[in-house]
Amino acid sequence: MVKRDHGGNLDAARAEYGGSDWIDLSTGINRRPWPVPAIPAEAWTALPTEGARRALVEAASAAYGVASDSILPLAGAQAAIQLYPRLGVPGVARVLCPTYNEHAASLTAQGWQVEPVEGLRGLGGADLAVVVNPNNPDGRCWTPEALEGLARKVGLLVVDESFADPQPELSVAASVSERLIVLRSFGKFYGLAGARLGFVLGAPPLLDRLREMAGPWSVSGPALEIGARALRDRDWQQETTERLAADADRLDRLALRAGWALVGGTPLFRTYATPDAEAAQIHLARRAIWTRRFPYSRTWLRLGLPDGADWGRVEQAFSEWRPA
Repeated sequence: MVKRDHGGNLDAARAEYGGSDWIDLSTGINRRPWPVPAIPAEAWTALPTEGARRALVEAASAAYGVASDSILPLAGAQAAIQLYPRLGVPGVARVLCPTYNEHAASLTAQGWQVEPVEGLRGLGGADLAVVVNPNNPDGRCWTPEALEGLARKVGLLVVDESFADPQPELSVAASVSERLIVLRSFGKFYGLAGARLGFVLGAPPLLDRLREMAGPWSVSGPALEIGARALRDRDWQQETTERLAADADRLDRLALRAGWALVGGTPLFRTYATPDAEAAQIHLARRAIWTRRFPYSRTWLRLGLPDGADWGRVEQAFSEWRPA
């Protein structure tokens, strides 16, 4: 069984270190969310309607540049990760690693022979291949041309674009087909992970099969309403993209002054090579700042981006860092 470890486990941090006023930087979720307006009462009290679903799909079509019949909304990108391994007869699945561990875990649970590989070329010939682009946690990126070429060499290519909103030039959404599907997350860039909304982009026959697996009402009424509005808010998207880029640079400067080296990242998170990731995480946790480390690296520490009043505490914590 593949170990499923995640960020966002703030309960564990509180249990170990105490305190209540935590800054949770253990995920790549935008800490300044899209401002949710009042939601119509019907979105809460009635079953989700087909009209609300169509409104969300139309907004997603404009946002992602893909035809509306190539979009399936689900309860988060995680829901898609649970379903796509059931699209074909289990065979050899190659996952570009290191990456988000849920892909391997879900594939393994459905009987796939999962092979982790380190380079894009190693994915060729697989019955199913997975690329997270930009990658979590090291921020590696691949061009659409490279991924489109890879799709011709595998049975099905799954491209997880959960962190691609601030970097739309990376997206292969316009090239989805029966051999290439794209996963999109709503909650990360829009800072509304609790809404549980995501999308699969792909050929209509594949989406029909996934829709049957997901069943009716796979997205809540409030999520349909919020998603449709937020995906149309171009001004907020542009302002947020610019802010995140500036904040990523700001965090990188803090880490560099502390003697940490940038491994990579996206405008939503940064991963650093530290002298000792466990010691660095403990140092920050004692100041009620929670971060993410990884079982396969003694040095890597990943931080989401602080926002607003967070910065003062984060800057103070970095200034107090002294490697052992």
